[in-house]
This record gives sequence, structure tokens and C-alpha cells, in this order.
Amino acid sequence: MNIKVDKKEILKKQDQEFLEAIKNDDYKALVKKVKISEEDAKNNTMKLLDSVEELNNCKNCHNLFRCANKYKGYVFFPEIIEGNLRFTYIPCKYEKQAKRQEMNKKTKDSILENARIKDIKITKNRSELIKWIKEYYDNYNPYQTSKGLYLHGNFGTGKTFIVASLFNELKNKFGITTEIIYVPELLRNLKENFDEIGDKINYLENVDLLLLDDIGAEKVTEWGRDEIIGTILQTRMNNAMPTFFTSNLNITELEKVMSITNNSIDVIKAKRIIERVSYLTDDIELLGNNYRDDENKENLK
Repeated sequence: MNIKVDKKEILKKQDQEFLEAIKNDDYKALVKKVKISEEDAKNNTMKLLDSVEELNNCKNCHNLFRCANKYKGYVFFPEIIEGNLRFTYIPCKYEKQAKRQEMNKKTKDSILENARIKDIKITKNRSELIKWIKEYYDNYNPYQTSKGLYLHGNFGTGKTFIVASLFNELKNKFGITTEIIYVPELLRNLKENFDEIGDKINYLENVDLLLLDDIGAEKVTEWGRDEIIGTILQTRMNNAMPTFFTSNLNITELEKVMSITNNSIDVIKAKRIIERVSYLTDDIELLGNNYRDDENKENLK
């Protein structure tokens, strides 16, 4: 069956769509910004309106989870390529940020997996810490209790790398289990996967050596503080499990941060967290240059 196409009707409809669309300031701005000819605009009015809708979604978006576009993290966008109008899906700023973070995490994970005590740069400001690390390694016994470390100081001084190097050495020597968990990511992942909370908490409660990395950097909620972090720390304290922390905050600053949530200020519950941290650890401050300003992998050491 042949269907007769009335080109005049099609052109008439395109003209009507264009005349209606041109009343839209966002549509006009997009056509002008991309330098789209009137003919191309008439021929692609509906696609351009789709782009306008997605761009407006982006204006009111604050993260990937709130993305209202067809493909999360991408916007339908017109481009002039070699004189021709083309439509492609380009990543938004949050998608680009997520990809950068993913790449940085893979790089960081690879560096931490291969960290060794011999690779730690010896500097004057690290003398107390390196002495502590060496003594801990020399005296570690998987069948005896030992205090972990609350290592705090300014950003990028290599805190995580140094603890990771100790963990790797002890893992290779004794065959123990170790885990380095980035606290903000832990809470974010558990919030998105409630069915995994029990298994994850149980694992973190019982791993031989645990590092809670960058504690205090997370958005504090009663649930995260009391039900997740508090539960893990209470069990590890009861079972005398070595627990390590890194933070940009000293213990007093951490207590203040932990006391404030969106809903309330609870000094008592924050103090309980700090009491557990203090019971589980020795406290050492590490100040120095931000090695992350460098571009090679040495910057984490």
C-alpha cells in the first residue's frame, strides 16, 4: 500500500511549528547560540524544543540522582559540524565530575593497593608518625589486642597512603583481612542499597584491620552517625578490633561536626562516637604540604 506524502502539508506544518516555537525565548537563544540557520531551525523545530526542555531540566538540577533527562547525566544538544546541524548527547557537568571521580578513585585504589612502608617519604613532620608505624608493624600480633590510629591533619599530606602501606605489609606477613573504606562513599552507598546494610556492617565490624578514611567529611545525619558508624565502632570496641581513622579534623573538631545534623544538635550522641574513637586509637597529627597538587603518583605518599 503506497502512502502519498503531501510535501506542502509537511512544509506548512514545519512553518507553523517554527512560528510557535520562535515565541519561546529559550528556543530563540539556543538557535542564536549555536548559530543555526532559519531553514535548519524550521526543519528541526521539535528536536530543538527537546533540547530546550533538557537544558531547562539541567538548570534546575543539583546532582545526577535528580536528572530528569532521557539519559541520566546527558543532555540532547545541537551542534554545527562541518556546516551541518547534528544532534548528540553530551555529558553534563555532574556526569563529567562523576567520571573524573571514578578515574581518580581507580588511580588512588591502585596506588593504595601497592603502597609499602619503604615507599613512605621520610620528612621531619612525619617522624612521630613513622616511628609509630614502625613500632606497630614490629609489635603487631593478630592474636593480641592493639590500638589503632586517629591520624588527622591538613588535606593531601598522605595520611591514607601511610596507613595503607602498614595494612599491606601486615596483610602480606600474616594473611589477615584489611579494609580501607571512604566514609562519605560508604554512607552514600548504604543509603542507596538498604538491603545490603546488614552484610556490610557485619563485614566492617569483623575485618581484622579497618581504616575509616576521611571521617568527618560526610554529611552528618542521625542515621549515618548512630546506626552505621556508631554500630560499627561499638562492636569493634567490644571485640577489641584494631580500627584506624584519617580525617582533616582533630578530635575536638570532629566531635563538633558529629553533633550537628539537619534535624538537631545532639552533643551527647556525638560524644559517644568520640569516646569510641578515642578508646580505639592513638592520636597523631600530620601537617605538611599538599602533595596532591603534584600530578604524578608520588603525591599520595
